[in-house]
Amino acid sequence: MPGTDPSDGFVPDAAAVPPIATAGGRLGPAQRAEALRRLATETFDVLVIGGGVTGAGTALDAAARGLSVALVEARDLAAGTSSRSSKLIHGGLRYLEQLNGALVREALRERTLLLETLAPHLVRPVPFLLPLTHHGWERAYIGSGVLLYDTLGQGLARISPAPGTQHSGGLPMHRHLTRKAALREFPALRSDALVGAIQYWDGQVDDARHTMFVGRTAARYGAAVVTSAPVVGLLREEDRVTGAVVRDLESPDGAEIRVRARQTIGATGVWTDDLHALLGGGRGARGTVSVRASKGVHLVVPRDRLQGTTGLILRTERSVLFVIPWGTHWIIGTTDTDWELDLAHPAATRADIDYLLDQLNRVLRSPLTRDDIVGVYAGLRPLLAGESEDTAQLSREHAVIAAAPGLTTVAGGKYTTYRVMAEDAVDAAVAGLTRVVPPSCTDKTPLLGADGYQALWNARERLAERAGLHVARIEHLLRRYGTLTEELVDLVVAEPSLGAALPGAEAYLAVEALYAVTHEGALRLEDVLTRRTRISFEAADRGLAAAGPVAELVAPVLGWDEARIRAEIELYEARVAAERASQEEADDATADVTRRAAPDARRLPSVRATARPQPATPVPADVDLDDTVPITGVTVASAATSAAATAAASLRAARRAVVSSITRVSSNGAAGPSHPDGAAPGTMTDLAS
Repeated sequence: MPGTDPSDGFVPDAAAVPPIATAGGRLGPAQRAEALRRLATETFDVLVIGGGVTGAGTALDAAARGLSVALVEARDLAAGTSSRSSKLIHGGLRYLEQLNGALVREALRERTLLLETLAPHLVRPVPFLLPLTHHGWERAYIGSGVLLYDTLGQGLARISPAPGTQHSGGLPMHRHLTRKAALREFPALRSDALVGAIQYWDGQVDDARHTMFVGRTAARYGAAVVTSAPVVGLLREEDRVTGAVVRDLESPDGAEIRVRARQTIGATGVWTDDLHALLGGGRGARGTVSVRASKGVHLVVPRDRLQGTTGLILRTERSVLFVIPWGTHWIIGTTDTDWELDLAHPAATRADIDYLLDQLNRVLRSPLTRDDIVGVYAGLRPLLAGESEDTAQLSREHAVIAAAPGLTTVAGGKYTTYRVMAEDAVDAAVAGLTRVVPPSCTDKTPLLGADGYQALWNARERLAERAGLHVARIEHLLRRYGTLTEELVDLVVAEPSLGAALPGAEAYLAVEALYAVTHEGALRLEDVLTRRTRISFEAADRGLAAAGPVAELVAPVLGWDEARIRAEIELYEARVAAERASQEEADDATADVTRRAAPDARRLPSVRATARPQPATPVPADVDLDDTVPITGVTVASAATSAAATAAASLRAARRAVVSSITRVSSNGAAGPSHPDGAAPGTMTDLAS
């Protein structure tokens, strides 16, 4: 209500908020309806399948060249790998050690572009400490490598001698520290764990928000961006791919749309083999490249659990371990193990969590325990399959292939190099068009919110006064929305109660949840809590306290009635319970079964990673991992007894309640979209991410 004190925790009624005029790039319900109309009526130059960072980047690259573009995504923008990374924009020191200088140089060039031109509001410098454990040779060896890293990244003329102002361009030069100086930077380290250190700088990003901004920028340049739209088949004219059949999961009957395109680009990450299977020959069919999924697990702990002003990078037996500053938290990761189970919801196990804690505790004065952890997330890296059985040794380079006439596939790569991957994919696809297409210009195309960012940052105190918010709140918004912060301020001015903090997630304002559905393409409660905000792993209760107020707030915009609101909350609660239960399991197979006990928010069936010889984790004989886990049933291994079995039983009950709620919504003719049953058996619908 107007006049409500934003500090009282009141979450407002979105229906009372007046609409505001916006520039292009808005992804709200009205824009989605228009994009669906375009899918059904236009023939596009390029159809992009997959809404991860590479797919969104591909749509932006093609649209910025003046092509007509559609992007379809089975779940949500950044629903898969692109929201579950280490959140670094970097070249990768370990790749330099592997003598992959070309990959490092390419990634560091992209880091500079993102910091300075493309996304200064989303990407920022972050320092890291590299502890040294040997006198003499190690400092010379690692120091020479970091010097080369700095030089490749910026060139000697652009390396700053000291940290500059925010987003001032070149990153600081690395520096050598004694043990005493290193302990001042990170007092939580044991003094006997190092003899000195080297500190260097890299970039950091909120990956999910960055991917969403790439998608919005593509829409700004004319792309039709549609999420909750899995591909269930490919259109063919003889042997040529001429588009795709897309199912609209937000329509009551799961309507299918035949999307026609002159060229189709698949950017489906770990689902690449499944996209190729749609060409025919069954699910085992492959293109000329195959992608192997590697699981990476990260822990999130409060900032006060570790004394330190810098990030930390440690060598492990298999790879490296990062301790990354993340606002009021630390992110600790990652693991690097083969994954052959459900692609949409990879599960962290007790063994994964214990491994990360053990590796870090070797160097800490006060060891961390599981009680210190407030969040855990797991993602899958799409690695180009090779001869090595060790996923830590597989390639992070990317491949662009002609999977079939009219179908180009891009796979592999690093988050940092998404723009290069997109450019290469579009270059390959447009070679099949009959007209001259301009070259890529995305290296000079800032994302929405970037233009004028520094000027608005300098005016943040004036902006705070206008909004009636503390300047720290405006700084938080500027780092997440850039110059689009003014749109959120307009909403708060019109309805002051939108300046209230969300219950249980005080770092976020109610206006951010509302803006997520009016402008940023969020269609489900899960989208808001896990990707538009990061409440799902930052809040100690993983967002349970915020779920109800957020659902109530966004319901009028999305057309939800009370039954749908309850269903969304129950779906989210089931997800949290399943994730927590899976993190108590000892192995991947049992954790996967426990995690899949929670219904998918969009009712999509489970899709396994392509089978590999010699799986990393033995699969219990009584667990059918090819089961797609339909919404009416839950497969639970008999081996998953005690706490896991109890959790699974409660989740089955929650699932029945959700199904009942959604059935009531449908039978009552409630406003807003309902959940269809999903694809018919044997169809491959899960091409997201």
